Amino acid sequence: MAKLRQFVIFIPLTALALLVWWPLWFMVMGSLMSLEELNRTIGPALTGAEGYSIWPLLPSWPTLQPLTALLLDTPHFFTMFWNTFRLVIPSVLGQLLLGAPAAWALSRFRFRGRKLVATIYICLMLMPFQVTMVPNFLVIDNLGIMNTIWAIILPFAFSAFPVFIMMKGFDAVPYALLEAANIDGAGYLRTFLHIGLPLGMPSIMAALVLGFLEVWGAIEQPMTFLSDPSLWPLSLFLPQIVAEELGLAMVASLLMLLPAALFFFFGQKYLELGIQASGIKE
Repeated sequence: MAKLRQFVIFIPLTALALLVWWPLWFMVMGSLMSLEELNRTIGPALTGAEGYSIWPLLPSWPTLQPLTALLLDTPHFFTMFWNTFRLVIPSVLGQLLLGAPAAWALSRFRFRGRKLVATIYICLMLMPFQVTMVPNFLVIDNLGIMNTIWAIILPFAFSAFPVFIMMKGFDAVPYALLEAANIDGAGYLRTFLHIGLPLGMPSIMAALVLGFLEVWGAIEQPMTFLSDPSLWPLSLFLPQIVAEELGLAMVASLLMLLPAALFFFFGQKYLELGIQASGIKE
């Protein structure tokens, strides 16, 4: 009876797992298909031509031609790939250098207006980019950094979401430990560096992982603040691919997904630890 119950549970879970994995399988197999096979299988759905779109589980004749075309005949792909790292790395470092002290102050300092400031951070975190687009545009324009990489880096570096995640992690640091450090003569900075950062590292790493994924896949911000195509990140490369380059689109999507998937894979344990730490009450 127990085995039958496990089997009944296993079947729908397997079906859901296959449903989740299907887009990735679709992308990998599509990157190994020739342009003729892609046009034959999904061409009618994309171009409106007569016929039906039927996607095979495996390509009829696997080929690396789309990958070769992307790596050898598409130099602006590498430019956009490099631009993406130019945006992601300073943004994530900014979230660490600016967000961690702010989160520590909101979590451990008691001052007038603290709850109001924390509430403002939460409200800013819940606002989508469409709401904050005009204020960001006005600030960036007045600073004179429009159409530069700083127009993307600074808003992400001052993002409210990493501060909220880190603050919840710092809330789990025991007050008794801070009082002991104060008795031993440790100042605010030393307490933050030697106690706050080590104990809050799971939430910090969780915030950085989520920040990396957010900046890596950002598309609205570059479209709004960057008019020079030479500064565009990889997220704006895919919309430029026309229907005649389906294989190129599949390979480019796969290569864009790879760094984010690897970063998430290695940072998954920090995400889990950060979630656990944010739920611990003293």
